[in-house]
Amino acid sequence: MTRAVCPGSFDPVTNGHLDIVRRAAAIFDELVVATGTNVSKSRLFDPEERLEMLREVCADLPNVTVMGFTGLIVDFCRDIDAQAIVKGLRGGNDYEYELPMAQMNAHLTGVETVFLTTHASWGYVSSSLVKEVASLGGDVSALVPPAVHGRLQARLAAG
Repeated sequence: MTRAVCPGSFDPVTNGHLDIVRRAAAIFDELVVATGTNVSKSRLFDPEERLEMLREVCADLPNVTVMGFTGLIVDFCRDIDAQAIVKGLRGGNDYEYELPMAQMNAHLTGVETVFLTTHASWGYVSSSLVKEVASLGGDVSALVPPAVHGRLQARLAAG
């Protein structure tokens, strides 16, 4: 059985994330969607809220589980016996950012990183951009799952 981990901050989860998750779930026997802590990013949703949103939007995928982690993703992969890390790439900037991490992860534990290119319709979508546009009153309903959109609107309205 091949198990892969699709890590991310998912703050919030977007339709682009969900596209990568669905496609990775079709490739691997088991996919663990894992949300961790990235100190270089500010958060709108706390870890438990992000896990709840991920569980909700992945509920129809029988071979997908959602988990949180702290520390290095390669340690998490070792702990759950995952053979690969799945990362989505929107373009060259993502590749430039992800390649050294993939190489370091392989160096540390031998876990391989599989890159899936984002579908063209989601190539411009990022959690950061979704949050920025939504905070300024823009309509992001087509960019996030409906349940996530509701939470996003409620959080931004609460200030």
